[in-house]
Amino acid sequence: MSGVVIVGVDGSAPSLVAVDAAAREARWRSAGLRIVHAFRWPPNRVPMGPPVPPPDEREIREMTESLVTEAVDRARAVAPSVDVTHAVVTGEPLTVLEGQSRAGELVVVGSRGMGGFAGLLAGSTAVHLAAHGRCPVLVVRGGPEPAGPIVLGADGSRAGGAAVEFAFAEAALRGAGVLALHAWTTWNAPVPPPQDPAEPYASRPGMLAQAEERLLCEALAGHRERYPDVPVELRVVHGPTREALIEASSTAQLLVVGARGRGGFAGLLLGSVSQAVLHHAHCPVAVVRSGES
Repeated sequence: MSGVVIVGVDGSAPSLVAVDAAAREARWRSAGLRIVHAFRWPPNRVPMGPPVPPPDEREIREMTESLVTEAVDRARAVAPSVDVTHAVVTGEPLTVLEGQSRAGELVVVGSRGMGGFAGLLAGSTAVHLAAHGRCPVLVVRGGPEPAGPIVLGADGSRAGGAAVEFAFAEAALRGAGVLALHAWTTWNAPVPPPQDPAEPYASRPGMLAQAEERLLCEALAGHRERYPDVPVELRVVHGPTREALIEASSTAQLLVVGARGRGGFAGLLLGSVSQAVLHHAHCPVAVVRSGES
């Protein structure tokens, strides 16, 4: 067993779907699976309607043990060979799962849980972990296409290198291909050096596109050789990155992005592209932070 996959559960339907995904990830990785439920005590949610006496701690622990048992049974049904453990922890769920991520190779959560507000497409737990988790975070959302590729959002930045490695490794585990997608506009593309010193601001037609194609090839350098059995398709798109990735996710089994790219501002832990796909992608999303993020 090489490590442990961690999944957060809260009894909601999205969290149980996340358990299924986490069990499969653990099986593919020959890893263990740890099911974690965190709850606050005393509870700070104010119920609507007439006041009712809050449940005592014993009742809450019985309820949480029941939902964790359901999650454990579900995981073992999906992946009988995986070693499944569980933990019920008193504490703020965001803090607990962030701490758990320090010992995991992957954290899996649902897109929304019982604490989500109607209308929110990605819950606070998912977004927080994507920004602060100490290992890659897989947010289970949408309806993945089982036969589809793993779509990799590649921007050529140093920070995006960890996402490239994760996408290739994940494709090898799943027996899937990688669709490496790079989107650019004249606003985010570096300006190539001028070809004619007499016209320092001129670029010949197609020069920016060619430079972006080279950037994508350089971002994948070495990975295709390390994973020769992974089919790779390169796609360079002239257009907004968020829209291109969301569209590609409609036929993907997984979308992989870095936490921040070359367009990010220093100090931001989660970029606008990562946040957009967490809210709107049609398939599960893996957000991979670099060691520098």
